[in-house]
Amino acid sequence: MGLSLRFERPIMNNKDRIDQALWITKTGIWGNMTLVFIKFAAGFWGRSSALIADAVHSLSDFASDIMVIAGLKLGNRPADRTHHYGHGKFETLSAVLLGLLLILTATGLAISGGGKIFKILGGTIPARPGWIAVLAALLSISVKEVLYRFTIKTGKKIDSPAVIANAVHHRSDALSSIGAMIGVAGAILFGEDFRILDPLASIVVSFFILKASLTIVKQSLNELLESSLDEGTEQEIMTIITRVPGVNNPHNLRTRKIGNNIALDIHIEVDSNLNIKDAHAIALDVEKSLEQRYGPGTVISIHTDPQEEGD
Repeated sequence: MGLSLRFERPIMNNKDRIDQALWITKTGIWGNMTLVFIKFAAGFWGRSSALIADAVHSLSDFASDIMVIAGLKLGNRPADRTHHYGHGKFETLSAVLLGLLLILTATGLAISGGGKIFKILGGTIPARPGWIAVLAALLSISVKEVLYRFTIKTGKKIDSPAVIANAVHHRSDALSSIGAMIGVAGAILFGEDFRILDPLASIVVSFFILKASLTIVKQSLNELLESSLDEGTEQEIMTIITRVPGVNNPHNLRTRKIGNNIALDIHIEVDSNLNIKDAHAIALDVEKSLEQRYGPGTVISIHTDPQEEGD
Protein backbone atom coordinates (compact mmCIF):
# COMPACT_ATOMS: atom_id res chain seq x y z
CA MET A 1 0.00 0.00 0.00
CA GLY A 2 3.04 2.23 -0.14
CA LEU A 3 2.65 5.56 -1.90
CA SER A 4 5.43 7.23 -3.85
CA LEU A 5 6.26 10.90 -3.73
CA ARG A 6 7.82 10.61 -7.18
CA PHE A 7 6.28 13.26 -9.42
CA GLU A 8 4.84 11.87 -12.64
CA ARG A 9 3.13 14.50 -14.77
CA PRO A 10 -0.02 13.17 -16.47
CA ILE A 11 -0.20 13.63 -20.23
CA MET A 12 -3.66 15.18 -20.40
CA ASN A 13 -5.34 18.54 -20.13
CA ASN A 14 -6.77 19.68 -16.82
CA LYS A 15 -10.41 19.18 -17.86
CA ASP A 16 -9.79 15.52 -18.70
CA ARG A 17 -7.94 15.12 -15.42
CA ILE A 18 -10.81 16.51 -13.35
CA ASP A 19 -13.41 14.56 -15.35
CA GLN A 20 -11.59 11.27 -14.68
CA ALA A 21 -11.19 12.09 -10.99
CA LEU A 22 -14.87 12.96 -10.59
CA TRP A 23 -16.02 9.90 -12.52
CA ILE A 24 -14.06 7.42 -10.40
CA THR A 25 -15.09 9.18 -7.18
CA LYS A 26 -18.80 9.17 -8.10
CA THR A 27 -18.51 5.49 -9.03
CA GLY A 28 -17.16 4.90 -5.54
CA ILE A 29 -20.14 6.70 -4.03
CA TRP A 30 -22.61 4.32 -5.68
CA GLY A 31 -20.54 1.32 -4.61
CA ASN A 32 -20.38 2.58 -1.04
CA MET A 33 -24.12 3.23 -0.89
CA THR A 34 -24.84 -0.35 -1.91
CA LEU A 35 -22.33 -1.87 0.50
CA VAL A 36 -23.46 0.20 3.49
CA PHE A 37 -27.03 -1.05 3.09
CA ILE A 38 -25.95 -4.68 2.59
CA LYS A 39 -23.49 -4.73 5.51
CA PHE A 40 -25.80 -3.05 7.98
CA ALA A 41 -28.60 -5.46 7.08
CA ALA A 42 -26.35 -8.53 7.14
CA GLY A 43 -24.67 -7.40 10.37
CA PHE A 44 -28.05 -6.94 12.06
CA TRP A 45 -29.58 -10.21 10.86
CA GLY A 46 -26.31 -12.07 11.19
CA ARG A 47 -25.66 -10.73 14.72
CA SER A 48 -22.13 -9.56 13.85
CA SER A 49 -20.62 -6.58 15.63
CA ALA A 50 -17.57 -6.76 13.35
CA LEU A 51 -19.71 -6.42 10.22
CA ILE A 52 -21.70 -3.55 11.70
CA ALA A 53 -18.40 -1.81 12.54
CA ASP A 54 -17.33 -2.51 8.97
CA ALA A 55 -20.55 -0.90 7.73
CA VAL A 56 -19.78 2.20 9.79
CA HIS A 57 -16.38 2.31 8.14
CA SER A 58 -18.05 2.15 4.72
CA LEU A 59 -20.37 4.94 5.83
CA SER A 60 -17.33 7.14 6.46
CA ASP A 61 -16.45 6.66 2.79
CA PHE A 62 -19.32 9.01 1.89
CA ALA A 63 -17.59 11.81 3.77
CA SER A 64 -14.30 11.01 2.05
CA ASP A 65 -15.93 11.03 -1.38
CA ILE A 66 -17.47 14.43 -0.68
CA MET A 67 -14.10 15.76 0.49
CA VAL A 68 -12.45 14.54 -2.69
CA ILE A 69 -15.07 16.09 -4.95
CA ALA A 70 -14.94 19.39 -3.06
CA GLY A 71 -11.13 19.42 -3.15
CA LEU A 72 -11.08 18.71 -6.87
CA LYS A 73 -13.60 21.41 -7.72
CA LEU A 74 -11.96 24.04 -5.50
CA GLY A 75 -8.48 23.08 -6.64
CA ASN A 76 -9.49 23.41 -10.29
CA ARG A 77 -10.40 27.08 -9.94
CA PRO A 78 -8.04 29.33 -11.93
CA ALA A 79 -5.55 31.75 -10.42
CA ASP A 80 -7.07 35.00 -9.20
CA ARG A 81 -6.12 38.16 -7.32
CA THR A 82 -5.85 36.38 -3.97
CA HIS A 83 -4.28 33.14 -5.26
CA HIS A 84 -1.68 34.02 -7.89
CA TYR A 85 -0.48 30.40 -8.12
CA GLY A 86 -3.97 28.94 -8.38
CA HIS A 87 -5.96 26.85 -5.91
CA GLY A 88 -4.24 23.50 -6.37
CA LYS A 89 -3.45 23.07 -2.68
CA PHE A 90 -7.17 22.70 -1.93
CA GLU A 91 -6.86 19.24 -3.47
CA THR A 92 -3.93 18.43 -1.19
CA LEU A 93 -5.82 19.82 1.80
CA SER A 94 -8.72 17.48 1.05
CA ALA A 95 -6.23 14.57 1.18
CA VAL A 96 -5.10 15.72 4.64
CA LEU A 97 -8.69 15.92 5.86
CA LEU A 98 -9.39 12.48 4.43
CA GLY A 99 -6.37 11.08 6.25
CA LEU A 100 -7.59 12.61 9.52
CA LEU A 101 -11.03 11.09 8.93
CA LEU A 102 -9.39 7.70 8.49
CA ILE A 103 -7.51 8.17 11.77
CA LEU A 104 -10.80 8.89 13.55
CA THR A 105 -12.38 5.86 11.91
CA ALA A 106 -9.54 3.60 13.01
CA THR A 107 -9.68 4.96 16.56
CA GLY A 108 -13.44 4.44 16.72
CA LEU A 109 -13.17 0.84 15.51
CA ALA A 110 -10.45 0.07 18.06
CA ILE A 111 -12.42 1.57 20.95
CA SER A 112 -15.62 -0.21 19.94
CA GLY A 113 -13.86 -3.55 19.53
CA GLY A 114 -12.02 -3.11 22.83
CA GLY A 115 -15.26 -2.44 24.67
CA LYS A 116 -16.84 -5.61 23.29
CA ILE A 117 -13.77 -7.65 24.25
CA PHE A 118 -13.95 -6.41 27.85
CA LYS A 119 -17.63 -7.43 27.97
CA ILE A 120 -16.81 -10.91 26.67
CA LEU A 121 -13.97 -11.31 29.17
CA GLY A 122 -16.43 -10.20 31.85
CA GLY A 123 -18.74 -13.08 30.99
CA THR A 124 -21.12 -11.52 28.45
CA ILE A 125 -21.09 -13.90 25.46
CA PRO A 126 -22.52 -12.43 22.25
CA ALA A 127 -24.91 -14.40 20.10
CA ARG A 128 -23.54 -16.72 17.42
CA PRO A 129 -23.13 -14.79 14.16
CA GLY A 130 -24.86 -16.04 11.01
CA TRP A 131 -23.31 -17.04 7.69
CA ILE A 132 -25.05 -14.13 5.98
CA ALA A 133 -22.49 -11.88 7.67
CA VAL A 134 -19.64 -13.87 6.09
CA LEU A 135 -21.24 -13.65 2.63
CA ALA A 136 -21.71 -9.89 3.00
CA ALA A 137 -18.08 -9.51 4.03
CA LEU A 138 -16.96 -11.49 0.97
CA LEU A 139 -19.03 -9.26 -1.29
CA SER A 140 -17.56 -6.15 0.34
CA ILE A 141 -13.99 -7.42 -0.10
CA SER A 142 -14.58 -8.02 -3.81
CA VAL A 143 -16.28 -4.70 -4.52
CA LYS A 144 -13.89 -2.56 -2.48
CA GLU A 145 -10.80 -4.23 -3.95
CA VAL A 146 -12.10 -3.52 -7.47
CA LEU A 147 -12.81 0.09 -6.48
CA TYR A 148 -9.32 0.36 -4.96
CA ARG A 149 -7.58 -0.89 -8.09
CA PHE A 150 -9.47 1.39 -10.46
CA THR A 151 -9.17 4.40 -8.13
CA ILE A 152 -5.44 4.01 -7.41
CA LYS A 153 -4.77 3.57 -11.13
CA THR A 154 -6.68 6.77 -11.90
CA GLY A 155 -5.10 8.66 -9.00
CA LYS A 156 -1.57 7.83 -10.11
CA LYS A 157 -2.39 8.53 -13.76
CA ILE A 158 -3.66 12.03 -13.03
CA ASP A 159 -1.28 12.60 -10.08
CA SER A 160 -4.03 13.45 -7.61
CA PRO A 161 -3.20 13.09 -3.89
CA ALA A 162 -6.90 13.27 -3.01
CA VAL A 163 -7.90 10.46 -5.39
CA ILE A 164 -4.94 8.34 -4.22
CA ALA A 165 -5.99 8.91 -0.61
CA ASN A 166 -9.53 7.87 -1.49
CA ALA A 167 -8.16 4.70 -3.08
CA VAL A 168 -6.36 3.89 0.17
CA HIS A 169 -9.69 4.40 1.93
CA HIS A 170 -11.23 1.78 -0.38
CA ARG A 171 -8.37 -0.61 0.41
CA SER A 172 -8.76 -0.01 4.15
CA ASP A 173 -12.44 -0.91 3.79
CA ALA A 174 -11.47 -4.13 2.01
CA LEU A 175 -9.06 -4.93 4.87
CA SER A 176 -11.81 -4.15 7.35
CA SER A 177 -14.09 -6.62 5.59
CA ILE A 178 -11.35 -9.29 5.58
CA GLY A 179 -10.95 -8.87 9.32
CA ALA A 180 -14.71 -9.00 9.80
CA MET A 181 -14.99 -12.16 7.70
CA ILE A 182 -12.23 -13.94 9.63
CA GLY A 183 -13.69 -12.89 12.97
CA VAL A 184 -17.25 -13.88 12.08
CA ALA A 185 -16.26 -17.20 10.50
CA GLY A 186 -14.12 -18.07 13.51
CA ALA A 187 -16.94 -17.21 15.90
CA ILE A 188 -19.32 -19.41 13.90
CA LEU A 189 -17.06 -22.42 13.44
CA PHE A 190 -15.35 -22.66 16.82
CA GLY A 191 -18.12 -21.88 19.28
CA GLU A 192 -18.51 -19.56 22.27
CA ASP A 193 -14.85 -19.62 23.27
CA PHE A 194 -13.96 -17.98 19.98
CA ARG A 195 -16.72 -15.34 19.81
CA ILE A 196 -14.04 -12.89 20.89
CA LEU A 197 -12.56 -13.18 17.37
CA ASP A 198 -15.35 -10.98 16.01
CA PRO A 199 -14.47 -7.77 17.95
CA LEU A 200 -10.77 -8.70 17.97
CA ALA A 201 -10.81 -8.62 14.18
CA SER A 202 -12.12 -5.06 14.19
CA ILE A 203 -9.19 -3.98 16.41
CA VAL A 204 -6.62 -5.63 14.14
CA VAL A 205 -8.19 -3.96 11.12
CA SER A 206 -8.08 -0.57 12.84
CA PHE A 207 -4.27 -0.74 12.97
CA PHE A 208 -4.07 -1.32 9.21
CA ILE A 209 -6.34 1.66 8.65
CA LEU A 210 -4.31 3.82 11.04
CA LYS A 211 -1.04 2.97 9.25
CA ALA A 212 -2.49 3.91 5.85
CA SER A 213 -4.02 7.13 7.15
CA LEU A 214 -0.78 8.30 8.79
CA THR A 215 1.02 7.82 5.46
CA ILE A 216 -1.58 9.95 3.67
CA VAL A 217 -1.43 12.74 6.26
CA LYS A 218 2.38 12.79 6.35
CA GLN A 219 2.81 13.01 2.58
CA SER A 220 0.07 15.58 2.09
CA LEU A 221 1.32 17.77 4.95
CA ASN A 222 4.80 17.66 3.44
CA GLU A 223 3.36 19.13 0.26
CA LEU A 224 1.38 21.79 2.10
CA LEU A 225 4.52 22.71 4.05
CA GLU A 226 6.45 23.29 0.80
CA SER A 227 8.69 20.22 0.92
CA SER A 228 10.99 19.74 -2.06
CA LEU A 229 10.35 17.22 -4.80
CA ASP A 230 12.09 13.87 -4.52
CA GLU A 231 15.74 13.56 -5.49
CA GLY A 232 14.99 11.58 -8.64
CA THR A 233 12.68 14.27 -10.03
CA GLU A 234 15.15 17.04 -9.20
CA GLN A 235 17.91 15.14 -11.02
CA GLU A 236 15.60 14.78 -14.00
CA ILE A 237 14.93 18.53 -13.98
CA MET A 238 18.66 19.27 -13.93
CA THR A 239 19.21 16.86 -16.83
CA ILE A 240 16.50 18.54 -18.93
CA ILE A 241 17.96 21.99 -18.26
CA THR A 242 21.54 20.90 -18.97
CA ARG A 243 20.54 19.55 -22.39
CA VAL A 244 19.25 22.95 -23.56
CA PRO A 245 21.83 24.51 -25.92
CA GLY A 246 23.55 27.57 -24.45
CA VAL A 247 22.93 26.60 -20.82
CA ASN A 248 25.93 26.28 -18.53
CA ASN A 249 26.23 25.30 -14.90
CA PRO A 250 22.57 25.15 -13.76
CA HIS A 251 22.55 25.57 -9.97
CA ASN A 252 20.57 26.63 -6.89
CA LEU A 253 17.57 24.51 -7.87
CA ARG A 254 14.57 24.87 -5.53
CA THR A 255 11.36 22.90 -6.03
CA ARG A 256 7.92 22.38 -4.56
CA LYS A 257 4.45 21.26 -5.59
CA ILE A 258 1.35 23.43 -6.02
CA GLY A 259 -1.53 21.01 -6.24
CA ASN A 260 -1.04 18.98 -9.40
CA ASN A 261 1.71 21.25 -10.73
CA ILE A 262 5.32 21.79 -9.75
CA ALA A 263 7.14 25.06 -9.15
CA LEU A 264 10.88 25.52 -9.48
CA ASP A 265 13.53 28.22 -9.25
CA ILE A 266 16.85 27.75 -11.01
CA HIS A 267 19.98 29.75 -11.82
CA ILE A 268 21.71 29.17 -15.15
CA GLU A 269 24.84 30.65 -16.68
CA VAL A 270 25.04 31.82 -20.31
CA ASP A 271 27.83 33.24 -22.43
CA SER A 272 28.65 36.68 -21.02
CA ASN A 273 29.04 38.03 -24.57
CA LEU A 274 25.40 37.36 -25.46
CA ASN A 275 22.99 40.27 -25.67
CA ILE A 276 19.88 40.37 -23.50
CA LYS A 277 17.63 39.12 -26.30
CA ASP A 278 19.73 35.99 -26.95
CA ALA A 279 20.11 35.22 -23.24
CA HIS A 280 16.34 35.56 -22.85
CA ALA A 281 15.81 33.15 -25.76
CA ILE A 282 17.88 30.51 -23.97
CA ALA A 283 15.79 30.96 -20.82
CA LEU A 284 12.62 30.52 -22.91
CA ASP A 285 14.02 27.29 -24.35
CA VAL A 286 14.55 26.03 -20.81
CA GLU A 287 10.95 26.89 -19.92
CA LYS A 288 9.60 25.13 -23.03
CA SER A 289 11.62 21.99 -22.31
CA LEU A 290 10.38 21.83 -18.71
CA GLU A 291 6.76 22.53 -19.68
CA GLN A 292 6.94 19.81 -22.32
CA ARG A 293 7.87 17.31 -19.60
CA TYR A 294 5.82 18.56 -16.65
CA GLY A 295 2.94 20.39 -18.31
CA PRO A 296 1.94 23.99 -19.11
CA GLY A 297 0.94 24.61 -15.49
CA THR A 298 4.55 24.33 -14.33
CA VAL A 299 5.66 27.47 -12.48
CA ILE A 300 9.22 28.29 -13.57
CA SER A 301 11.53 31.07 -12.39
CA ILE A 302 14.91 31.32 -14.14
CA HIS A 303 17.73 33.61 -13.03
CA THR A 304 20.32 34.13 -15.77
CA ASP A 305 23.94 34.73 -14.75
CA PRO A 306 26.87 35.65 -17.03
CA GLN A 307 29.33 32.80 -17.40
CA GLU A 308 32.63 33.66 -15.76
CA GLU A 309 35.74 33.72 -17.93
CA GLY A 310 37.57 30.41 -17.86
CA ASP A 311 34.48 28.38 -16.79
